[in-house]
Formats: sequence, structure tokens, C-alpha cells
Amino acid sequence: MTYEEHIQSELLRWQKKILRPPGLLEKGSKAIQSKVNGLYPKKFFDTLTATIKGLVRGVLFGLEFIPKGKPIKQAALLERDQKALELLKNYKRVAAAEGAGTGAGGIILGIADFPALIAIKMKFLFELAHIYGYSTVSYKERLYLLFVFQLAFSSQEKRPGVFYKLVHWEETVKEYPELKAMELFDWEQFQVEYRDAIDLRKMLQMLPGIGAVVGAVANYGLLEDLGHVGMNCYRLRILQEEGLIQVDL
Repeated sequence: MTYEEHIQSELLRWQKKILRPPGLLEKGSKAIQSKVNGLYPKKFFDTLTATIKGLVRGVLFGLEFIPKGKPIKQAALLERDQKALELLKNYKRVAAAEGAGTGAGGIILGIADFPALIAIKMKFLFELAHIYGYSTVSYKERLYLLFVFQLAFSSQEKRPGVFYKLVHWEETVKEYPELKAMELFDWEQFQVEYRDAIDLRKMLQMLPGIGAVVGAVANYGLLEDLGHVGMNCYRLRILQEEGLIQVDL
């Protein structure tokens, strides 16, 4: 079995996981989530809303996250994956250190951790795109990263819809012309899904005494989740473009 064939098998299993309907536990978590949301200070939601809206605008129209190096154009998938895993390893360390530092500071620094962590995640995704050969100088590729981010932190109920947009990317990008992208992109859903995906892990970070440990573990795990989804999205995209895998949705 070639490496590409091995990855095809992994991607098919991952696709089934993405597309499966939400289970009883996931359905019940929504009620719990509403109660958890009530525990947060209003300042947290204000900060998160402003951060998410700024993130969407910054990614779509800004240049601050674009890596200095050029994307890797000639490389085997195995080599790209090895570089991606090394990149993820480094970013998990950065995220864990940032979470430990802010987690030790209680609620105020805990709130400050959210925009910092989002920035770390986006920098990781921009570098990941270049490893897999896609230049984020292109608006189309920056928009793609937002959907990868959304897939990583969406509920099981919303994931199939986001996955569909990524699988049919050439059609999707036509729906979001650059001049109208900000008003067409559903950053409200983006924000709510992200908030709900990280709530329980990050809420504990604000507790005195255990915040530093929880912050480090939570941030490490959130980068792990993002890395797994990001790598699989680019693997799937490359294999689709090479005609080595077909996704019927």
C-alpha cells in the first residue's frame, strides 16, 4: 500500500465521522451549554464577539498572517505531512505556554487569552496552507482557511454543511466574491459554534489555583483538534485535485 492509499483510507474514516448525525450526548449538551454560557461575565462575550468579527475581516482582507516564505510547490504528500506535524508540534507548545500564562492570572487574563489563542490558531493555519502548496496571498485561500477553522470548531450538527462547502470549494468560493464576502460570510454562526466548542475547557481556566494547568492543557488540545482537521482538509483537497479520491455529497 502506498502512502497516498493509506491516507485515502484515513480520510474515508474521517469523512464518516464528520458526516455522522449527532448522538444523544451531543444533543443533550446544548441544554448544558446554555447554563454554562450564563456563568461567563458579559465582558467575555463582548471580547469574543469583537475578536471573531475582527478575525474574519482581518483574514479576508488583511495581510498580517501571511507567512514570509513561499508555498512549497514540489513535494510528496508524505513530506508535506511530516512538515505539517512538526509545525503542529511547535504551535501546540506555543499555545500551551500562552494558556498557562494567562490561566494563572484568573478571569481578567483568562478573557485576554481568547483573542491571543485565535491569533495563534490562524497563524498556524496560514503556515499549514503554505506547507501543502497553497499561497495565502490569494483571497480564495484565506477564505478557505476560515471554513477549515469553522469545521474544526463546529457542532456535529453543523459540520456536514461546512464540510460540503470545503469539498466543493470551487463552487463555494464563487458564492463569496471578495467585495461582498464580509456581509455574506456568516460570522455570527462562526462565533457561536466556536464559543460553544471551547466553553467547558476554557471556563475552568478562569478558576483560581488550577487555571494555569487547565489553560495549558486546553490550548494544547484545541490546537491538536485544529491541526487534525486542517491536515485532513488539505490532504483531501490534494487527493481530489489529483483524481485519487472522490467524495460524493
